[in-house]
Amino acid sequence: MAVQQNKKSRSRSGMRRGSHAKIPTPTLSINPLTGQAHRRHHIAADGTYRGKQYLITTTHEEGLDDN
Repeated sequence: MAVQQNKKSRSRSGMRRGSHAKIPTPTLSINPLTGQAHRRHHIAADGTYRGKQYLITTTHEEGLDDN
């Protein structure tokens, strides 16, 4: 079994570990109808996906009765 000749410092170990440990940024797509950016393979905030309307969004105040 191989034995290291010199101890690797904490700084050099951190450099090796940190090179591939970063979180990648999500890939974004543009909705063809609205031009809104959204994550790929996810429904946009307005409820559309690939040019079709799938969710009907309502405001928070419509369903509430304050009596």
